[in-house]
Amino acid sequence: MNDIYTYTVPIFIKSLGGLKNVLVKAGAYAKEKGMNEADFLADRLAPDMFPLVKQVQVVCDNAKGAVARLSGAEAPKYEDTEKTFSELLARIDRTVEFIQSVPESAFAGAATRQIVLPYYKDKYLTGFDYTREYALPNFFFHLVTAYGLVRKNGVPVGKADYANGISFKDL
Repeated sequence: MNDIYTYTVPIFIKSLGGLKNVLVKAGAYAKEKGMNEADFLADRLAPDMFPLVKQVQVVCDNAKGAVARLSGAEAPKYEDTEKTFSELLARIDRTVEFIQSVPESAFAGAATRQIVLPYYKDKYLTGFDYTREYALPNFFFHLVTAYGLVRKNGVPVGKADYANGISFKDL
């Protein structure tokens, strides 16, 4: 078992599934309440923060980028043209499909792999540090911000929707 794989791929897939469920509820709620979908997707928590549509795009980009960097795979390119809930749902599906296509074996050596990010010139992180200090926190920041924007707009979702199930076992 590869720890880097275990703490990224299954978590990304589960969390993206939760985000998808939240967005399905948001789309249905917006339609039921007669809300303008474009306005809903353009909403922000603060003026200097990304709108909901961009939060979802960045969540997907973080997941596929992390998997690609840690495994040595090439991440698919997305154009960031989504304008509807259904287009965002399709983006999540494409992201999960890519993540699922990368085998655990591709993560061999991921903990010590040098991860170079284009916006930090002449710097690198080990795969372990990248996962712990950048990939997971950044993924969850944008995920919870998207969830918060949905809640802010009155959609009746809760922590259970965000968590998307917990693997409880019987005592």
